[in-house]
Amino acid sequence: MKHASAGQLLLVGVRGPELGPAEAKLLRRVQPGGFILFGRNIKTPVQLRKLIDDLRDVSEIEPIITIDQEGGRVSRLRLIGNEPPNAQQLRDKGDIGLIRRHGDITGRLLRLFGFNLDLCPVLDISFDDEADNSLRGRCYGRTAQEVIKNAEAFNDALRAAGITSCGKHFPGYSAATIDAHYDLPKIDRTRAELDANELAVFAKFSSKVDSMMICHGWYPCFEPTKTPASLSHAIVTDLLRGELRFNGLNMTDDLDMGAILNEYSFPDMLRLALAAGNDLAMICHRIDRIGEARDVIEKLPRQCLDAALASVARFKARLAPPTEFSEEAFRKTDAEVWDLRVEVLGEERAAQRSTEKGSHSPVELY
Repeated sequence: MKHASAGQLLLVGVRGPELGPAEAKLLRRVQPGGFILFGRNIKTPVQLRKLIDDLRDVSEIEPIITIDQEGGRVSRLRLIGNEPPNAQQLRDKGDIGLIRRHGDITGRLLRLFGFNLDLCPVLDISFDDEADNSLRGRCYGRTAQEVIKNAEAFNDALRAAGITSCGKHFPGYSAATIDAHYDLPKIDRTRAELDANELAVFAKFSSKVDSMMICHGWYPCFEPTKTPASLSHAIVTDLLRGELRFNGLNMTDDLDMGAILNEYSFPDMLRLALAAGNDLAMICHRIDRIGEARDVIEKLPRQCLDAALASVARFKARLAPPTEFSEEAFRKTDAEVWDLRVEVLGEERAAQRSTEKGSHSPVELY
């Protein structure tokens, strides 16, 4: 297998706002399938577009360029512009047209910078709006039907604007009582409970989203032995691919989270992620080890990799190119974000930044 092929199964973070010579050399050698950007990568609109252009330049195959741009506290672009309303605020407003507008603005904003995938919509159900499991404010509904109605409006508009979408956090993370950024949550849901709620949503979206993100939660109803969903063949292949017939791109959540770091070695997590049936292994922070990651993947059995490589290639064939960038175009689109924020929250609340719990968390949420 050529090195470029092995690297195509990695979705990796980038160190900072600029691509230095050493990092550019590493990326040229590894040839990751895609890049995920965070707050550490965003300083100004011009700088962000240049960074993305540089990432495309070092890539022999057009890369996936992604970000978490949901709304509220999980809106990376709020560092250089306005903060969109979050899913719960849009849900509570009760106007489906505003949700569609949010999807359309988000799509156009991301294409302006050169992104081609947004890691949303969140498809989790909010069983408790005050739960402290990293999902506060991020859910489109309190029932399966409410999530389906609202998330579908956002998803359709985002895709119509030329940005691919990602359903998360499969197979449903809402019942977690601890945060996977720090440790592996045990999610004690029966199969019947999941079928009636969380999986009812994901089943509906299996033909509507372009990709799925698999969470780091342990579901004893699928895996009697302590195993995160992201590394479970029973969940990634048997359930998502088999029962739900999902044919798009699938990926792990960040393998640098505590839920994985505390349980697995670096080589083992990669082997298990690919053996489970994931197409992309996400490494957001241990960037200095992506060469090692490619080497681990390269040694895996060919039959373990062929389906994933084909899935990545199919996904990339649908990616839309960036639109022409100018600061004027960004300011105009960013003004639309502000207008939407005012319409959803009112002038006074719109003027206040996110104060919800977790908005100043030491980790960036996914």
